[in-house]
Amino acid sequence: MRFAGVAVAVAGVLVAGGAITYAVAEDGGSQGAPSADSADAGFARDMAVHHQQAVEMSYIVRDRTDDVEVRRLAYDIAQTQANQRGMLIGWLDLWGLPKVSADPPMTWMDMGDAPSAGDGSLMPGMATDNEMKKLEKLNGKQAEIFYLQLMTDHHKGGIHMAEGCVDKCTVGVEKRLAQGMVDAQQSEISLMTGMLKERGAKPRS
Repeated sequence: MRFAGVAVAVAGVLVAGGAITYAVAEDGGSQGAPSADSADAGFARDMAVHHQQAVEMSYIVRDRTDDVEVRRLAYDIAQTQANQRGMLIGWLDLWGLPKVSADPPMTWMDMGDAPSAGDGSLMPGMATDNEMKKLEKLNGKQAEIFYLQLMTDHHKGGIHMAEGCVDKCTVGVEKRLAQGMVDAQQSEISLMTGMLKERGAKPRS
């Protein structure tokens, strides 16, 4: 029964995602598609990359721990962000815009010249390649703590980007999705802070 419930929930998310994608097409169609250098396109491209790493981290930790609470959180984050990533890429297709840009990440937020953390960390909150490799080597409680710390940082960076879209994007449904990301990820940060405290740890920043 539990798996049936999950299947229904995931199906509901996918149906909602299709409705949102259609709504964006209608919304964008009323004013013309945004340009390739717009905040709408920049946010879609950058957040798709940002979300992909969150999905990867979540699947890694599900293989490194048997803790039900952490595995459930990781599953929820992976499913939500994979679905949102699909929407973002789908909107770029609808608008006839490229999925990659020659400009540095965050250019649409006037942060394209800001130094990145390097080592695979392209945008605020993203884990470095070495941190991803470390997560793959940890097990049990250590993996749980490191994942929760990495994901907290990841959400903080994602919130910063989503708030930028709320401020700068012009497609109404995309702005609403960005605000939804802010609200959901702030809630998850609070949840993860509590989970870290239960494990005798705290966020890194």
